[in-house]
Amino acid sequence: MFDLELSAEEKEVIISQVSEILGQHKHNCENLVPMLQEVQQKLGYVPELAMEIIADALGVPAVSVYGIVTFYNQLRLNPPGDHEIKVCMGTACHMIGGQIILDSFERRLEIVEGETTLDRKFSLERVACVGCCAIAPVVVVDDYVDGKVTPTRVDGILLAFENTGKDKKQEQQEEKGEGQE
Repeated sequence: MFDLELSAEEKEVIISQVSEILGQHKHNCENLVPMLQEVQQKLGYVPELAMEIIADALGVPAVSVYGIVTFYNQLRLNPPGDHEIKVCMGTACHMIGGQIILDSFERRLEIVEGETTLDRKFSLERVACVGCCAIAPVVVVDDYVDGKVTPTRVDGILLAFENTGKDKKQEQQEEKGEGQE
C-alpha cells in the first residue's frame, strides 16, 4: 500500500498510541472516525499499521478503514516531511501557473502531491488558497511564504531548505535535551 518503511521504534510508537486510543473508545464502528482523527492528531498521519490494528479491534476489513481514511481530506496516509511544501491552487495562483509549479516540485522531488519523499525530508500538497493573491503563484514551505514562483526557482527553494542542516527529529531531540554531549 505504501513505500515508506517504518523503523522498529516507529512501529512501537504507533502500536502504543493506537492501543491508548482504542482504550478510550468502545470498539464499534461509530467510533471509527474519531479514532482515526486521534491517530492523525497524535502521529501526524494515519499509518497502515494503525489502520490494521483498528480494523482488527473493530472486526472490520482493513480495506474498510482505508476507505474511510481516503474519503476524508483531513486524514493523511503519509507522514509529514521535515519540510512541508504547500503549493497554492487558488484562482489567481492557478491562472498564473500554480499547476506548473506543482508539477515542477513533483518532478524534482520524485513524488506526487500528497506524498512524502522517501528520506522524509519533504512532503508536498496542494492547498486551496493561502491569501496572497497579489504575489501569485505562491508556495509555502513550513512557515515561509514565497511569491511569484517560477519553475526555474523550484530548485533554489528546495536547496534553501535542504541545507538547513537540521530536520524536525533533530530539533525535537534538542528540545528534549537528547543528543547533546
